[in-house]
Amino acid sequence: MIKKLLKRLFYLALAFLLAGIWILLDAKPAVAQDKSVNYTHTVVSDRDFSNEDLVGAVFAAADMRRTDFHGSNLENAMFTQGKLINADLSGANLSGALMDRVVFDGSDLRNAIFIGTVMSSSSFENTKIAGADFTDAILDRYQIKLFCEKAEGVNPVTGVSTRESLGCR
Repeated sequence: MIKKLLKRLFYLALAFLLAGIWILLDAKPAVAQDKSVNYTHTVVSDRDFSNEDLVGAVFAAADMRRTDFHGSNLENAMFTQGKLINADLSGANLSGALMDRVVFDGSDLRNAIFIGTVMSSSSFENTKIAGADFTDAILDRYQIKLFCEKAEGVNPVTGVSTRESLGCR
């Protein structure tokens, strides 16, 4: 029985390996974008990125204390392990962004759009969330409970209430 299971696992692993090789051989070379922004492992504290088009920008593990992103388009941006302490993200569009393990303590998230955003294992001490849209966002269950205690307002762009987007009762 164990021998049969090991044989199946071997064939499954071999199938994945061959599929991966096939995908790599068939892939087209990546083309760099002219407007790509990469601030990985940098300090951009106190910077003004307000009302900018930063689609797909990378701020992984960046220190962004007191940084101003209000009104910016940050769709599909990456903020993994970043520090957005006392940052202004009000009115920003962060749909599809990867924001796991981010420290948002003291930040302003009012009227921001987080549709489909991954925000797991993040810290949100003293954040302002009125009017934020978290539709289909991935948040820790306990964080949703805490947000529901103070959720209010309706997002002016999407028309979705913060409570509804969090699935509050």
